[in-house]
Amino acid sequence: MYCSCRRFLGHAIYIVTIIRRRNSRRDLMQGASSSLRTAFSYCVQQVRNYDYHHYLCLLELPLDMRKAAFALRALNVETAKAMDVASDPRIGLMRLLWWQEAINKIYANKSIEHPTAQALSAVISENQISKRWLTRSIEARINDGRREETDIPECIEELEKYAEDTASTLLYLTLQAGSIRSTAADHAASHIGKASGLLLLLRSLPYHASRNRHFSYLPKEVAAKHGLLVKEGGRSGISLDSREGLCDAVFEMASVANGHLQKARELAGTVPAEARPVLLPAVPARVLLDTLSRVQFDVFDPRLARGVLGVPHLRYQLKVKWHSWRGKY
Repeated sequence: MYCSCRRFLGHAIYIVTIIRRRNSRRDLMQGASSSLRTAFSYCVQQVRNYDYHHYLCLLELPLDMRKAAFALRALNVETAKAMDVASDPRIGLMRLLWWQEAINKIYANKSIEHPTAQALSAVISENQISKRWLTRSIEARINDGRREETDIPECIEELEKYAEDTASTLLYLTLQAGSIRSTAADHAASHIGKASGLLLLLRSLPYHASRNRHFSYLPKEVAAKHGLLVKEGGRSGISLDSREGLCDAVFEMASVANGHLQKARELAGTVPAEARPVLLPAVPARVLLDTLSRVQFDVFDPRLARGVLGVPHLRYQLKVKWHSWRGKY
């Protein structure tokens, strides 16, 4: 009986999710011009295609916050993949610099012929969106893109700073767009962003290893502790020859991420109810952490690439929906 009810609930949520996908773009466009409708539709599709686990989180936001959230996430998609899709790092860096200039133009009330920029411009004109947080996020991507292959972070704190500048700022900006002013929510957002950022960097290690950039996101202090740091010609590098050492290094970094999630959960009682949907990205962070634990922190385990963050799509949707219904994160 329990299993039947659970299956029924799963199918019901799946149907609701499909309907909400179809309605999401339509709802966002109400009252918008044709060009803006196209721009916001583009943003929704970009987030769905490249950031699906957060796409499902955004569907749980109130409608008046969803438009800003999709535009902000779409900007993050554009800047996050700029270096990865470029055949030459210099081209990727030029793309990031273009977005930096685009933000300046948006705040100077200048039009830009790019759908994400057009949606973002509309959101900025309607909400109190901090230019400081937007530029901070893009500057973090630019600084990361400018690093040489031999520039290895010294410590985990450097990666925590990068995670806050790129992931936490998205949550700060979404809270701003919803006119939510809460120190507790900001603190929780900081921890959730750091956890999310660190875990996604760990998940991306195999991809960057295939592009000879695996050393970019393992700090020297962690690599040295687990026998992964090598020196050649007076320069330091990371060796992935020891799978056991790599798993131990990933476990150490994942433990730091877990600490941030625990601190965010401890703040839950002081976070206002209207801020909790914004903090739902804690759910995918926990899912990814649990998947890493299940594969013994082996980032090359193919199970990490299955479904959504290593779990079946429906199970992931259930987790997000369950937390949303309960007003938890």
